[in-house]
Parts: sequence; structure tokens; C-alpha cells
Amino acid sequence: MSRKAMRVSYFRNFIFGVEDGLVSTVGLLSGIAIADVPSGTILLTGIVLVFVEAFSMAAGSFLSEYSAEGYAEKVEEPTKRDFVAGTVMFFSYFISGFIPLSPYMIMSTNDALGLSVVLSVATLFILGVVGAKMSGTGIMRNGFRMAFVGGIAITVGMIAGKFISNL
Repeated sequence: MSRKAMRVSYFRNFIFGVEDGLVSTVGLLSGIAIADVPSGTILLTGIVLVFVEAFSMAAGSFLSEYSAEGYAEKVEEPTKRDFVAGTVMFFSYFISGFIPLSPYMIMSTNDALGLSVVLSVATLFILGVVGAKMSGTGIMRNGFRMAFVGGIAITVGMIAGKFISNL
């Protein structure tokens, strides 16, 4: 596999890990916070989610990279690239997952909810801009696209939390 193909794989895993770490975490936390759950429960749930999902996403990345290589190049053993891709996924998800969680560590649930969403959407916008700069595509358009799509997923979590808490 060429160096460029390896960099593309790592870049894809980084973008996917950060986006999913932000959106999954803030979506879950927002849904739980709207359901008026105690802040300790929100923190515990968020921390468990970030750890489990970072590992799960890394395992999925490793397995999908290995499977794709096996399909494309008849490789029977995992390569260093597969491990690196999984590692990139783990750390990008893990670190970004704490961005929406951090306000809940220092603020009341009501105050943390808004800041968590704002931080996540802003980080998604920045991620879109960085991705566009690296790929040579439209910077603002990509930034807004990333923030918009992530914002929809966050809204789904909030609506689900509100709906379920009213049952």
C-alpha cells in the first residue's frame, strides 16, 4: 500500500473518530440531561461511554482496515497500518469524547448542557475546516456541513431524551 493511501486511511480514521466522539457523546449526554437525571449519573454514563466507544471504534477500525486489505490485496495477517488506524481511531474518539463531557465536570447540569452543545458544534466546525484545508476543498462549506450534520445528530439525542423522559 502506498504512503498516500496510508495517510488517507489515518486521516479518515481521525475525522471519523473525532466526529463520532463528539456527536455520540453530546447526543447521549444531552438526551440524559434533558431527562433531568442527576449530574453524577450523567458523568458516570459519559465516562463509561467514552471509554467503551473509543475501544469499540478502534476495534472496528482495525477489523475493517484488515478486512479491506484482505479483500483488496489478499493479505492474511494484520499489518502495522491496521494497528495504527485503530490507534488513531481510539485516541481521536477518546480525546474528543471528553470535549462535550468536560462542562458536566465543572458546572451544574443546566449550565453544562448548553456549553456542551456549543463546544461540540464549534469543534465540529473546526474539524470540517481542518479537513477541508488538508483535502483542498471548500473551507467554510465543509466547516458548516460538519457542524450542521453533527447538529442534527445532537438534536436527535435531545429529542429522544425529552420524549423518553415524558413516558
